[in-house]
Amino acid sequence: MSETLTFEDRVVVITGAGNGIGRAYAHEFARRGAKVVVNDLGGSVAGEGQDKRCADQVVDEIVAANGQAVANYDSAVDGDKVVQTAMDTWGRIDVLLNNAGIAYATPMAEMTPDLWQRMIDVHINGSYAPTHAAWQHMQAQKFGRILLTSSPFGLHACAGFAHYSAAKAAMIGLMKALTLEGKAANIHCNAVAPYSASRMTGFDNDAQASSPVSPKFLAQLVVWLSHESTEETGSVFELGGGYIHKVRVAMGQQMHLAEDDYTAENIAAQASQLNDFSGATFPEVGDYNTIGRAVYGSDTDSLV
Repeated sequence: MSETLTFEDRVVVITGAGNGIGRAYAHEFARRGAKVVVNDLGGSVAGEGQDKRCADQVVDEIVAANGQAVANYDSAVDGDKVVQTAMDTWGRIDVLLNNAGIAYATPMAEMTPDLWQRMIDVHINGSYAPTHAAWQHMQAQKFGRILLTSSPFGLHACAGFAHYSAAKAAMIGLMKALTLEGKAANIHCNAVAPYSASRMTGFDNDAQASSPVSPKFLAQLVVWLSHESTEETGSVFELGGGYIHKVRVAMGQQMHLAEDDYTAENIAAQASQLNDFSGATFPEVGDYNTIGRAVYGSDTDSLV
């Protein structure tokens, strides 16, 4: 049997932990000995309003089970305040789970600047801000584990959710860049794309618990990714209902048209080649120079 993954003396900050997926994370990490900052503004799924009871209830549940937790009521966009709660209470932050989010359908024809910006702010700025605030502390202690939350909508998209899909796709690029910057300080970064019952999908806590895609099927992977013994970093996982897939970017068969042959007509004539993934390659995180090597040779490390 594998050794139990415990988090004694570790401080875990979870944004959007007052309901759904974040709540499941908070309970599981507390059960494993972590000190947990339960962050939740308590707004609606559309990002409006505020209610401290969301975070307080989860803290009360954890404390009643002999765990350690403290509430934070700030928006994730004010990430410095969220992280400061961990520093003020326990003097450190070891794990940051960027989980806070909102969701609402908006066809592109009906999109307004406010509807677009609200989604971008919560998901992108609400992940950047806590991460930026935590980064200096993790660098100083030479340890950190950071999770970014994408979505199947971010990986594969969904009509009517262009703003949500764009924001969730951005989490992948952010995670990969952080992975590269964090290596020297033992800061590992990964991303998950959960398929789960949650408050945003219309399930209350009881319905979530009994669902075949309950948030409980997400927390165990996140525990593993966040543990000090886990070397996994720079990875994306789509998961739900007990199923886990690692997701990678694939490059299909290359088409090379030189000089005068490089015309739209020749591309059209050979377009089927672009859909051939039988010999796909999978660039590693940070490998932005696949075309550069093809043009300049295998030793190049330049874009031009």
